[in-house]
Amino acid sequence: MKKITRAMELIAASRIIKAQQRAQQAAPYARELAKAVSAVATYSNVDHPLTTEPENPTRAAVLIVTSDRGLAGGYSSNALKEGERLNERLRSEGKTVSTYIAGRKGEAYYKFRQRPIVQAWTGFSDQPTYDDARQIGEALIEAFIAGTSADGEGGVDEVHLVYTQFKSMLVQDPVTVRMLPLEVVEGEEKPAADEVLPLYEFEPSAEQVLDELLPKYVDSRIFFALLQASASELAARQKAMKSATDNAEELIKKFTRIANQARQAGITQEISEIVGGVNALADATAGSE
Repeated sequence: MKKITRAMELIAASRIIKAQQRAQQAAPYARELAKAVSAVATYSNVDHPLTTEPENPTRAAVLIVTSDRGLAGGYSSNALKEGERLNERLRSEGKTVSTYIAGRKGEAYYKFRQRPIVQAWTGFSDQPTYDDARQIGEALIEAFIAGTSADGEGGVDEVHLVYTQFKSMLVQDPVTVRMLPLEVVEGEEKPAADEVLPLYEFEPSAEQVLDELLPKYVDSRIFFALLQASASELAARQKAMKSATDNAEELIKKFTRIANQARQAGITQEISEIVGGVNALADATAGSE
């Protein structure tokens, strides 16, 4: 078992560097795409379905990102706990929750408790691709655009994302993000009083530009979350396997010590029996003389 856990620790350590690099490489694209969406939403008077706040939201979709495999400590359970807290908050606001799952661990968690799942995606938690994020994004956008009817049936009014954010090799925190309706944030720095704001022209139109940019923005945000979760999963697995390897070494030392004590006790017992037999034989010989 020690050899197995040690091998898994080394595998996770070798993969986590690549996972970190993928997350870092995806950040500039997501950042520039966010700027483009912010420019269109800020400098155009277009009410797009993905950016319009519903008057009375009644249904919310929650996507929880977990792992496909275990042996990663509390990685998946922490994400599921964060999802449970989000569900409780949404229900306290009078909203019905529709659950979407990424990862076999989350799917098994809900199926074992016989809780409904709208849709689940599995098989890519350690190495997600942009196509995986696009599939998830298409399903969530479709449910959001469908909207809800007067009786609360149909699609959803909000879309939330729960994933584990990679901060360091020792710290990975589950976080919650509301993806839809989009909360477009303008630049962090406010323009100066005498600064001239740029003039934007949208071709063919602002509506069509938003139609193209917003789905890509959602997909890139999901993809970035999947990459963060992948790096977090590998870091959690490395830490868990190192702990398991250390525990295995302690058990080996403990049981080796116990085995040595038992062997020494057996040898002592055998020596005592031999000495006792020799003494008894000597006494018998002396008595016969």
